[in-house]
Amino acid sequence: MALGPITIHFYALAILLGIIAAIFIGRARYKAHGGRPEEINEIAVYVIPAGIIGGRLYHLATSPDAYFGAHGHPWDALKIWQGGLGIWGAVAVGTIVTYFLFTRQERSLPFPAFADALAPALLIAQAIGRWGNWFNAELFGKPSNLPWALSIPFAKRPAGYENFATFHPTFLYESIWCIAAALILMRVNWFAARFGTGSIFLGYLCLYTLGRLWIEALRIDTAHILWGLRLNIWVSLIVFLTSTAMLIRRNRTVR
Repeated sequence: MALGPITIHFYALAILLGIIAAIFIGRARYKAHGGRPEEINEIAVYVIPAGIIGGRLYHLATSPDAYFGAHGHPWDALKIWQGGLGIWGAVAVGTIVTYFLFTRQERSLPFPAFADALAPALLIAQAIGRWGNWFNAELFGKPSNLPWALSIPFAKRPAGYENFATFHPTFLYESIWCIAAALILMRVNWFAARFGTGSIFLGYLCLYTLGRLWIEALRIDTAHILWGLRLNIWVSLIVFLTSTAMLIRRNRTVR
């Protein structure tokens, strides 16, 4: 949308609103745990751009043909407002940078408590950010005639699906799933009580990837296929099994 000389990209706006929500919720939860909320701001200054860069690099690595293929445009790799941020790259790079910055000096709480405070906030940020896909009419699922099916313009429909007008709004499914998972982690202290500090972040990984498995299976956008499944399904499965195994191990240790 253009406002005079200024162009507003709603995908970028959705990401920005998600970041603001994550900082606000993260500060409140960190303070409730006994931490100094200012530490959230100090780290966010570096982690937010690191997460965006990591998310973009993951997207470029898993979808290179759109930018560097025969019909690709390399300069489009810099246009993040057009969509294309891989959550796995954002979480991985963001977590590494956060850990490095957090442990460089003495903090009011240990790093696992910091991660627990931010986990639900990340889910809310993802839930808000996913609506950027709606503005870009992208990352939808298989054709559907359900009442909440998403109408996609002809020019945005993938090859082979030109005759279908409505599709599964997978971004909506993921947004709802993220909100539900965040509410579980914020309202139920079962994770922390049963598995100890740091378990809420593991619960975030476990719950999110469980939902991403079936949501990813619905999507029809171009993706790398490995052994008959989309690459992100394999990544979700690996993260889900790993986080679940760590929770089981923590349970045995606590007991």
